Amino acid sequence: MPSRAAETDPLADALRSLLHACHLLAPDDLPVVVADCAARIGVRETVLYLADYEQVTLVPVPGTGVPERQELSIEGTLAGRAFRRVEVVGSAVQHGHRLWVPLLDGVERLGLAELLLPAEPTAEELDALLVFATLVAELVVVRDAYTDVFARLRRRKTLSLAAEMQWQLLPPLTFGTDRVVITGGLEPAYDIGGDSFDYAVNGSTADLMVIDSVGHGLPAAVLASVAISAYRHARRNRLDLPDTAAEVDAAIAGQLGGSRFATAVLARLDIDTGRLRWINAGHPAPLILRGSSLVQPPHCPPARPLGLQDGKPECCETRLEPGDRLLLYTDGITEARSPAGEFFGEQRLADFISAAVSAGEPAPEMVRRLMRHVLTHQADQLQDDASIVVLEWLTGGERRTLPGSD
Repeated sequence: MPSRAAETDPLADALRSLLHACHLLAPDDLPVVVADCAARIGVRETVLYLADYEQVTLVPVPGTGVPERQELSIEGTLAGRAFRRVEVVGSAVQHGHRLWVPLLDGVERLGLAELLLPAEPTAEELDALLVFATLVAELVVVRDAYTDVFARLRRRKTLSLAAEMQWQLLPPLTFGTDRVVITGGLEPAYDIGGDSFDYAVNGSTADLMVIDSVGHGLPAAVLASVAISAYRHARRNRLDLPDTAAEVDAAIAGQLGGSRFATAVLARLDIDTGRLRWINAGHPAPLILRGSSLVQPPHCPPARPLGLQDGKPECCETRLEPGDRLLLYTDGITEARSPAGEFFGEQRLADFISAAVSAGEPAPEMVRRLMRHVLTHQADQLQDDASIVVLEWLTGGERRTLPGSD
């Protein structure tokens, strides 16, 4: 039974009410129930926003009785600043105070909560609002598995069927602990075809794969789906990297055959020691950013692409240093060509990430801006799919790099 103190605590009351309501909560009703529960801790108005697939726009989640709002740009707005910097942003308004609070699933940015308060909150009140927003974010993630409501809201235009498949296949774009941060990005968000990535962190091991399937559109997406599924199957059966690559190769060759193949990098990091092992299956080589310097890993003879291999590929090895950033990407990044014919290139990629790190940008924002930068370099006309995964290996003392972990 709750104590008498808990019964009179507004935050405990709001959290308890929200938790009780969520068991039989229709996804469409989430913004209404959230607003009702937030009122118990003094919030006059509550509006939820979700980031669109390109992470360009914040889209309000409508609901009966929820104030109507317009879409907001992530660039050039107070709300966008809260999203980009992963921090609470407040401003005085007529008869009150407005807060923009990031909605986070771990370190992945889902969107924002706009909260209208009677006055600027005290430190204690702000802490209560952050606790409440944390629960709201988790409910968005849970309810998203049962509905199309949030997926529809996040679309500013129609996804191709290939892109639909790829987005459903992806893990969360960002994952972080005090030892490792993994962040990925894909473009074009609404028409991605053959590029994809996957990762998993199990105990002291981080596994990653970046893949570029031959072809475009639906055939490339089908190939990527087979490859990622075979990769997960092998990884979950605890196969070593060469055996994992062999299983993915066999799945592509056996199910698709012919000239169907995919280039890829499969990597495995020992989080305790920094030992990095990888296999290059006909793909651009991994890059390591150490401070502001681009470090080429030891030469790793590339194997044939997955689907065309003639035996287990060679596994290469190096050791990361604390703070290193490992970059796995497809050639759509480095071979992005400007209207004048200039490639984006490895050095520009490294320089961009180095500058973002020096500016203290969280990893998700760094990758978001990178993808926008690649698009701008090509005058918003991508000639090929572009994807990247950035892994940062930490000692445990760099929590400044983790969103919301001040």
